[in-house]
Amino acid sequence: MKRPIIAFVAGLLLWVVVVSVLDRGLRFFVAGYAAAEPNYSFTLGMLALRLVIAALTSLIAGAVVAWIAPSSPRVPVLVGATLLLIFIPDHVRLFSLFPLWYHLLFLVTLIPLVMLGARLTPTRVMGRAPAGGAGT
Repeated sequence: MKRPIIAFVAGLLLWVVVVSVLDRGLRFFVAGYAAAEPNYSFTLGMLALRLVIAALTSLIAGAVVAWIAPSSPRVPVLVGATLLLIFIPDHVRLFSLFPLWYHLLFLVTLIPLVMLGARLTPTRVMGRAPAGGAGT
C-alpha cells in the first residue's frame, strides 16, 4: 500500500516541477514569451508549445508513477484525475483569455496522457532474476 501512495504523491509533485522547469525554458528560449506571460497574450505558437510541455509533463509523470508502483494500474488514473480537478478551476477562471480548443485539449488529455506514460514504462518484475539466469 505504501508504493501507490508514494507514486501518487511523486507523480503530482513531478508534474509541477517538470512543467515549471520547461516553462522557464520557454521564457528563456522563445522570443517574446516572457513578455506575453504576465497578461497571457500568447501567440498561437506559444499556446501550442504550452500544450506540448503539458503533454510531455503528463507522460513523464505517468512513467514515474508506473515505475514506482508498477502493480497499481489505478494510480496513473488517480494522478490524471487529480490534475484535472486541480486545473478545472484555473481554466474556468482564465476561460476568456484562451481559445476554447486550448482549454479542451489541455483538460481532455490530462488523464489519457498520464495513463499512456504509465503504459510506455517498462515494468519492473520484483524478486525475479533476469531471463537466462545468473550463470549465462
